[in-house]
Amino acid sequence: MNLTVIISSVGAMAAVALLMAVVIWIVARQFHVEVDPRVDEVFEMLPAANCGGCGSPGCKAFANRVVETSKTGSIEGLSCPVGGSEVMAKIASFLHIEITEKVPTLAVVRCNGSKINAPAKVTFDGPKSCAVAHSLFSGDSGCPFGCLGCGDCERACPFDAIYIDATTGLPVVVDAKCVSCGKCVKACPRHIIEIRPKGAEGKRVFVSCMNTEKGGVARKNCSVACIGCGKCAKVCPVTAITIEKNLAYIDAAKCTSCKACVPECPTKAILATF
Repeated sequence: MNLTVIISSVGAMAAVALLMAVVIWIVARQFHVEVDPRVDEVFEMLPAANCGGCGSPGCKAFANRVVETSKTGSIEGLSCPVGGSEVMAKIASFLHIEITEKVPTLAVVRCNGSKINAPAKVTFDGPKSCAVAHSLFSGDSGCPFGCLGCGDCERACPFDAIYIDATTGLPVVVDAKCVSCGKCVKACPRHIIEIRPKGAEGKRVFVSCMNTEKGGVARKNCSVACIGCGKCAKVCPVTAITIEKNLAYIDAAKCTSCKACVPECPTKAILATF
């Protein structure tokens, strides 16, 4: 091969390589993003659970979000459910920001339609999935609002904090393990799991029913269904209970856990953890 041709070819390749290098350099400069070194510091303070309970896709993304938000002078509204108030306080101190301590919360199952309270009328012969069962029928007891007991919440929990009780067929939350990540809440197609305050010394009072059907209809399928009678609301001294769509609801922010409503409920739909 002619030496001139070889030199020309090598020169052309070198020119193309140089041109590509220049293009890459220009693009890199154009789209370069400065990374705040504090992001890595905050990331190291997080538990690395990557549960998504904070609303970010992972701990690294949350760390970046916290640092960016801190530039406004506040990180209120941001929280790591696994690390809790202790971790957030540590992060706030590092960022030289003051925060209000978040009230501890956990997942609460708002259905008491156990195998005894809501006897099965039919049996679902299909995939062991609440999502599938919910799309196909009302449930073994006939209640279209009750727990389906297939364990989607249990499988979704990354902390083994919830399981299906074999006797009742209902989910049970292990308070000591629950970090309020909300995975079980999202996994439940019936929306019977709610994140509520833990309460002082674990004291919680809540309506364990989500059925908005009229009383008579609701009780045909479950003996402990809320019938929306309003007796609980009448005796509540702090007006923490409201009745909407035939269903009572207790506002945890107002409730003082006096339990005045518990004995007043004719169907025992209101539960207290103490």
